[in-house]
Amino acid sequence: MKISDVRAIVTGGASGLGEGVVRALISNGGKAAIFDLDDEKGKKLEKELGESVVYQKTDVTSETDISNALRASIKKFGKINVAVNCAGITIAGRTTGKNGPMPLPDFEKVIRINLVGTFNVARLFAAEISNNTPGPDGERGVIINTASVAAFDGQIGQAAYAASKSGIVGMTLPIARDLASLGIRNVTIAPGLFDTPMMASLPENVRISLGQSVPFPSRLGRPDEFALMVLSIIENTMINGETIRLDGALRMAPK
Repeated sequence: MKISDVRAIVTGGASGLGEGVVRALISNGGKAAIFDLDDEKGKKLEKELGESVVYQKTDVTSETDISNALRASIKKFGKINVAVNCAGITIAGRTTGKNGPMPLPDFEKVIRINLVGTFNVARLFAAEISNNTPGPDGERGVIINTASVAAFDGQIGQAAYAASKSGIVGMTLPIARDLASLGIRNVTIAPGLFDTPMMASLPENVRISLGQSVPFPSRLGRPDEFALMVLSIIENTMINGETIRLDGALRMAPK
């Protein structure tokens, strides 16, 4: 698929990795709908990037929100053929500690947004595009999900986050197999330490230290580098049912 033919939805597209994806798509001739809950950032990005972008306030865990936003995106762009799932949260907490066990609602919230939200978008997107006119390879579209190296190397206090991200890794191949007959690919990226709003909230010395823990390059990854991987997946039809680590050879220590 050529990037100029892309009509994408990007969850969490108003900031961080999602914003990087939106900018990269537009820079290469594509169009994108931002699904996010941050009105201020979403509308600002829509205004900056012009007619190639539309912002839609959307809760990824809501079937109604996603269904309505998908249809609005199709109305805006004529079709959609790419979904990039970047929406996610983290709530740190040890399984049990000095203050007792981790509150179950915190664990459930992370799973619901990161894992259930990703699946919700994937299933509804696939249903909407199943009648797209297939390309030369029979492809109708591609879903790209965001996991994390925490899926494999979860640190202390990351039980909820690691569980949500390993769930995304675990459903990568089954979804790809489910959707193969429809000509829809499903791929997951597992980024390491990237310079996102979550990282920006940390003190500068901590951010530098984290970057130096990456073998090479010894720095935090940039959203445009994540976006470059997204573009590569879109363009290469043979990439399917796979989780790709994007981490500079990082393997996370326990803490």
